[in-house]
Amino acid sequence: MTPIRTVTVAGGGLAGLTVARELRSRGFDGTVRIVDPEGLPYDRPPLSKAYLAGTTDRAGLQLAPPDWFTDNDIRIIDDSVTKLDPGRGSVLLASGSELISDAVVLATGGRARRLPVPGSEQSGVLQLRTRADADHLRDRLFPGCRLVVVGAGLIAAEVASTATGLGAHVTLIDPVPVPLVPAVGEELARVLHDMHPAHGVQIMTGRPTRIAADGGTLQVDVELPHGADRLAADLVLVAIGIEPDTSLADTADLSSENGIEVTATGATSNPAIRAAGDGIRIRTAQGTLLPRSEHWEAAILSGTAVACGLLGDQAPQRPPAWFWSDRYGVHVEAVGSMTASGSTVLRNPGTDRLIAFRLDTDGVLVGCAAINGGKVLRAAKRLIMRRARVGLDDLADPAVDLRKIDR
Repeated sequence: MTPIRTVTVAGGGLAGLTVARELRSRGFDGTVRIVDPEGLPYDRPPLSKAYLAGTTDRAGLQLAPPDWFTDNDIRIIDDSVTKLDPGRGSVLLASGSELISDAVVLATGGRARRLPVPGSEQSGVLQLRTRADADHLRDRLFPGCRLVVVGAGLIAAEVASTATGLGAHVTLIDPVPVPLVPAVGEELARVLHDMHPAHGVQIMTGRPTRIAADGGTLQVDVELPHGADRLAADLVLVAIGIEPDTSLADTADLSSENGIEVTATGATSNPAIRAAGDGIRIRTAQGTLLPRSEHWEAAILSGTAVACGLLGDQAPQRPPAWFWSDRYGVHVEAVGSMTASGSTVLRNPGTDRLIAFRLDTDGVLVGCAAINGGKVLRAAKRLIMRRARVGLDDLADPAVDLRKIDR
């Protein structure tokens, strides 16, 4: 096998940066390049929270300071990759330049999913995926602004919270009466969703069917379970998830199915190309094609796995899936599976520190979701990793320190 001396990463998000960082930290001394039209990698979770609120600036989004890239000899190329030619090791850029690489890593993530209704292409209908999107949204938010958010998932809820704090009048529209049940379980999902009306956000269970302009106002037609309604809005934000960006993968005929298909170390169907980040789907050694994971930690894990694969190192054990979110001053975390067959045990019901534990049918702890319960959740994560059985009384009792059980 020819040694790898040149690595080009297409995409400068968290996954792409992690590939470069891990290559250097593991002793790789060859050429490392990151190609991204947005330049230096930046963090995306604050876009719907601190950055949108104006409490974090552009410098505060940076995943690493500019000097770090110089010190680690990582070249940032402000351009876009438009085509791959794996046979030649060629990476063609939008500027017309060509890069030759021993290995190419696709970390292209995804694009915000568009709302498939008439009128959704109008200038007042926005999305939130990039820093430029956040700038555009923030510039148009003002006290008294009527903001309609289509979707009520994590990003939608975060924007609703931030916009409400900025004085906007917010309406959330979602076809699901209680969103996020698969992510955090029914009990926490209900508590989280009830926070919206408690903070003045209107909730509508339905589907937008049309958006029309009436002077400077947008008219949003909504199909409801028992009729229809029309909302007047200054802005409409569509937050209904992402679609994986497989455009480059397609130029190289890589296997993909709602995401680029990869092994546990990010290897694609072409040995010269690996992939990491929001746009991948891992096929296990048993042949199962896993769903995409679009969370912050998943980007780090997949980027680390790619770097290990390129260097022939053993990748760290993959922990259970974990994510976090913030809304209305509370912090939400979940780890593992909250939908596995079994039962749920609650700790601190009726308080602002509600914790839900999910046990499978054998009594093994497989999931935990918490509001303002970071220490408990971290202990639960360790218990989940070792498939521990924990007594129902111990899980329900706030006086029981799960960290001691973990020992």
